[in-house]
Amino acid sequence: MKTFMIKLNTLEDVRKFVNVVTAFEGEIDLKSGRYTVDAKSIMGIFSLDLLNPVEMTIHCDDCDAIVEKLSDYIVK
Repeated sequence: MKTFMIKLNTLEDVRKFVNVVTAFEGEIDLKSGRYTVDAKSIMGIFSLDLLNPVEMTIHCDDCDAIVEKLSDYIVK
């Protein structure tokens, strides 16, 4: 399991992010405040406060490939 902070700035960012995580077989959660949603749910993502970075948790031991694909969204 790995945790990162990500930022989704535009509707296009959300669409691309969901397309990437949907192709991934593992589970990924997004958390903003006390709310946690499935990262594969575009409606769930839009229920979060996207004005600030959100916490992304990848539930997988070997998640380097998905992290590389999502590197544009990870807050450094």
